[in-house]
Amino acid sequence: MDGSITGHRPRGAAPTGPDEPAARRGEAVERAGLPAARRPGTAGPTSDGPAANGLDGMPRQRTEQVAAPTARCAAAVPNPAAPVPSALSLDAAPASAPSAAPAHARRPGGLAARAARSVGRLLPTPPGTPFTFGYATVLAVTSYVAGHADPALVRALHQASSTDVAHLVRYPVAVLFASALWIVGGILSPYAAGFLLVLTALERRIGAARAAGVFLLGHVVATLATEVPVGLAVWAGRLPGSSLHRFDYGISFGVAASVGSLAGLLPPWLRWPLLTVFGSVLAEDLITLDDPMTNWGHLLALALGVATWPLVRRAARARGGFRSGRDLTRPPTGTPRAASPDLDADSPAAS
Repeated sequence: MDGSITGHRPRGAAPTGPDEPAARRGEAVERAGLPAARRPGTAGPTSDGPAANGLDGMPRQRTEQVAAPTARCAAAVPNPAAPVPSALSLDAAPASAPSAAPAHARRPGGLAARAARSVGRLLPTPPGTPFTFGYATVLAVTSYVAGHADPALVRALHQASSTDVAHLVRYPVAVLFASALWIVGGILSPYAAGFLLVLTALERRIGAARAAGVFLLGHVVATLATEVPVGLAVWAGRLPGSSLHRFDYGISFGVAASVGSLAGLLPPWLRWPLLTVFGSVLAEDLITLDDPMTNWGHLLALALGVATWPLVRRAARARGGFRSGRDLTRPPTGTPRAASPDLDADSPAAS
């Protein structure tokens, strides 16, 4: 049989007959990169048979190479329906843009609020300084009683609370506690103001228990140091027997020890003026010889407070309320500060 039989064409040969123009159009569309579904005169792609891949024997590589760049170009074209931000639009400003106004201008009353908080930290509060607040409440009550009760009753209460030699020999613990419940001169005396300011600052730095320990250390040790010599002098015949019943009460010894202890937690430019002024007042009282034993007791209590510096500094460091002399100068905001070992603020390297 010859190869001219109608209807027979070898695979891959060029089409002949009436279908030749359609086949040529399909080849042109194939070369142009159009998908099979859009070729003229062809059906859409299916999943079965060679029709799914277009004409049999036609290469598909050119279609894939042309379709990929076409998809990338389509993705790069912006969507005309999407809003285009404008540089002149007020709505285009980012929400997180920093404001040029200062903090106190954006927040009315900011400076006043910070000033009120700073002043408030100078006074005792129940959650912040429970020991000072509770003790101050008791002193306010006893001061009110001393100012409004019958004078004879007040004198009897003072006499029963006096830490004289006679009372210390009989019931030392009770009288040491009772003598610290009264303020000489009342709630308006300088020692009352010193108690509030000094004990509040000390307790905020070292805690309630340690602040109470410093106060009691000065009160108890200074009291015993001034009364024991009186008893020995009466026993030796140097003082009359009436010295065994003298008045000795108040919080002045505890306040003096607290001042000395607090000074060790302050920077040098504030520490030494405080000790100089307070020590000068105590020395002046001693020179006048108004009450030599009590005046010596004040100086002794102040020295006891200074002796507690290593302990209170260690406690304040643990609470973050004390920085050594080298750390007193803060770096600029945002600048990290190199860690340095604890250094005594009185050492030459810290000054």
